[in-house]
Amino acid sequence: MEQVKKEKVEFWEWAKALLIAFGLAFLIRYFLFTPIVVDGESMMPTLEDGDRMIVNKIGYNIGEPNRFDIIVFHAPEKKDYIKRVIGLPGDHIEYKNDQLYINGEAIDEPYLDPYKSQISEGTLTEDFTLEEIIQMDKVPEGHIFVMGDNRRYSKDSRHIGVVSIDEVIGSTSVIFWPFDEISVVN
Repeated sequence: MEQVKKEKVEFWEWAKALLIAFGLAFLIRYFLFTPIVVDGESMMPTLEDGDRMIVNKIGYNIGEPNRFDIIVFHAPEKKDYIKRVIGLPGDHIEYKNDQLYINGEAIDEPYLDPYKSQISEGTLTEDFTLEEIIQMDKVPEGHIFVMGDNRRYSKDSRHIGVVSIDEVIGSTSVIFWPFDEISVVN
């Protein structure tokens, strides 16, 4: 009889421990961090198709996205996209001769250098102005302008328009798989 009672107590201790573990895992994944798999080539060469990354969900609950952050957001197609923040609220964006201009000032994009060196003809990013894309001269309040690093093959704000900050899930910079490519990206 004593043995049965001991087994019951042990069972309930294990059950409580498992419930707490699953509860904590759910809370961490839902509120703090979540994994995501890069799907497609729109962020190459920075991110490769199939890279697995950690999304920091708490950073933007405290602050706002910064220029050139790599973010994950809910896209209009009911899919999550990974892109780079180019324009912040109030920014005027223009691309001319493969050069980014924000508020009339030329801005370097060193993360594009590996890709630009591979191009034999033409430009990586076609010329455009913000007015041509969203019929406004500045990124509206509460929105950001995003682009993929693989500018020739990225569906981004040039196609879907500006992204509401409310649609941003979080930022990502840590690749955790494949194992031989574990790194922090900028």
